[in-house]
Amino acid sequence: MIIAIDGPAGTGKSTIASILAEKLNITFLNSGGFYRTLTIAILDAGIDYSDEEKTVEFCKKQKIEYTKESHFILNGTDVTAHLHDDRVAKNVAQVSAIVPIRHLVNDLMREITKSLSIVCEGRDMTTVVFPNAEYKVYLDASAEVRAQRRFDQGVSSLSFEEIKQSIIERDEIDKNKKEGALKIAPDALYIDTSTLTIDNVCEIILKQIS
Repeated sequence: MIIAIDGPAGTGKSTIASILAEKLNITFLNSGGFYRTLTIAILDAGIDYSDEEKTVEFCKKQKIEYTKESHFILNGTDVTAHLHDDRVAKNVAQVSAIVPIRHLVNDLMREITKSLSIVCEGRDMTTVVFPNAEYKVYLDASAEVRAQRRFDQGVSSLSFEEIKQSIIERDEIDKNKKEGALKIAPDALYIDTSTLTIDNVCEIILKQIS
């Protein structure tokens, strides 16, 4: 079984997908983590990702492992704690917009699902990666609400306005990607999470599945 969840940053996708996976006793697959892991590798190596050919060749050589505990191992090192560092958040959209890198990540995720039932979340899970998923969900919320949520997490050194601007810019990049653009699948369950709690959203999705 595949439950695919899409939506912009800050809508609670990762948290909700993780809770659903636990309740359903299946694996949580964080698609954005793959791109963030590659972004860490690129930044650490000083690669200029505007040189797409060089960047793609570099990424092909990186070894990414995904554990049952949803941890990302990059070339033998657990980088999970650094996936949401400001430097990663600032560059991941540009990295994930590189089409051959999207192909690399998509192939890796599809390989994982051959032997596992999963809940996955991202920007194009329902439209590109798993268009035949049994269940599709699109989570949404206003930019103000999403920025406040990220600000309240206390993981960023940016101000509320800076976070909000970063989210707006990220949305524009995600919606205008050459491939894997953020959009609502026609058969996806649309949920605006602006005024809902995590538990509210999980309940709505679980009712859809049961």
